[in-house]
Amino acid sequence: MLVIRNAEKSDVLSMLQIENYEIANGNATFDLDAKTLEEKETWFQSLHTRYPIIVAELDDYVVGYAYVSPFNPKQAYQQTVELSVYVDASYRGRKIGKSLMEYILEECENERFHTVISKITKGNEGSVRLHKQVGFQLTGTLKEVGFKFNTWQDVEIYQYFCK
Repeated sequence: MLVIRNAEKSDVLSMLQIENYEIANGNATFDLDAKTLEEKETWFQSLHTRYPIIVAELDDYVVGYAYVSPFNPKQAYQQTVELSVYVDASYRGRKIGKSLMEYILEECENERFHTVISKITKGNEGSVRLHKQVGFQLTGTLKEVGFKFNTWQDVEIYQYFCK
């Protein structure tokens, strides 16, 4: 049974493995170099007291995670957050991403954030479909802003307004 819960420090290694796979094999992140456990632990410590970080667990194994982070450090942006969702490649297509998104959007509403932004690499139709299912709307496209896998990548901006 799939369980969605708040992330704990003990989940950091699993989250690191999921993200490092995406860094090496996908374009959902524009990081180019694998992260270390120390870097991921620092990331966790810096976010978890202010911003939701959640995991999806299946049979005691972390199969995905989602978090929100500051959209921009300037004060006027405090109520706007950026969403990131990662699902273990072996578990995609099982509605884990949707479960994570629904849960974290509810957390964002509880935290009284106003808007949630997602940046999706153009061509990632699964992510686009998922975002539209939970109420995100396309608000614009940034052309050729990331260079990964020897090609320029466009990024589509999706926005969700909290209730």
